[in-house]
Amino acid sequence: RALARELAIFDALVASVCARAEDLRRLAEAFARLDLYGALAEVAEKRGWTRPLIDASLDFEIIGGRHPVVEASLQSQGKAFAANDCDLGGADAGRIAVVTGPNMAGKSTYLRQNALIALLAQTGSYVPAQSARIGVIDRLFSRVGASDDLARGRSTFMVEMVETAAILNGASPRSLVILDEIGRGTATFDGLSIAWATIEHLHEENRSRAIFATHFHELTQLAKRLPRLVNLTMKVTDHAGDVVFLHEVIKGAADRSYGVHVAQLAGLPASVVARAHAILAELEAADRRAPVETLIDDLPLFARLAEPSAPKDSLRDALHEIDPDQMTPREALAAL
Repeated sequence: RALARELAIFDALVASVCARAEDLRRLAEAFARLDLYGALAEVAEKRGWTRPLIDASLDFEIIGGRHPVVEASLQSQGKAFAANDCDLGGADAGRIAVVTGPNMAGKSTYLRQNALIALLAQTGSYVPAQSARIGVIDRLFSRVGASDDLARGRSTFMVEMVETAAILNGASPRSLVILDEIGRGTATFDGLSIAWATIEHLHEENRSRAIFATHFHELTQLAKRLPRLVNLTMKVTDHAGDVVFLHEVIKGAADRSYGVHVAQLAGLPASVVARAHAILAELEAADRRAPVETLIDDLPLFARLAEPSAPKDSLRDALHEIDPDQMTPREALAAL
């Protein structure tokens, strides 16, 4: 009897709740919004975020931008985050920033922080920057990181190319694009060629605001021919033979990647590091004799290249000449 009474009370409660399900759903959604807005307001006040200006222009001007997650992590260790500016708009709307610099210097963080600032701004949040003026962005495209897709039989490079194709086929002048080291997953010249053509397509066809991080220093020479392309680099300094990363973005191009120095920091055996330095010196000497940069002056821009002509297909042409409605069964069999 007690169990029956308990079940009856429970059934009545369930029926009462179901009868007010829509009201409860709206109430839960309202509390969720309040929780979200309260959290954004709290973090904005605690971390000194500022109110962005969103308008209908194609501007993208960030002053003193910071990565919210990396900054919070550094603050917990008693360290300061190096804020950086980013300007992809103005009179040259649709500007592409090509960012070069060593590994561990902060290129990927710089890409991500500007994308996060744009995303936060368009959700109605304050942003981690001194000031931000952003023209409304219709889509945010990101090609960052390296991972394969074994379930679909895709290598890391194939995944990278599929995502890059989606960007080039979908980005518009109102889009924001961040690309991190396109072409690194294949042979050097193949990767350089793909990265080169990608930048030209973004500049001439998509005309999107974009940040393109790369170790292909040859790409910085494109600034001589593409008026909306600007070169940025991560500032580093040598101190007593060691590389010091300042995490500061400045105008200009890197002259080296310091990859061997980073490998040394990672703990590679001294013999391997010494051998790498020797090989690097030989390769750099060979490159100085025949620099890839000279190709920049020889090849036409992407927009001027003619579309490749389709190969002649005699079978297709023969099928086009056939009119099945005018043929007898015997003629059709003979044609087949």
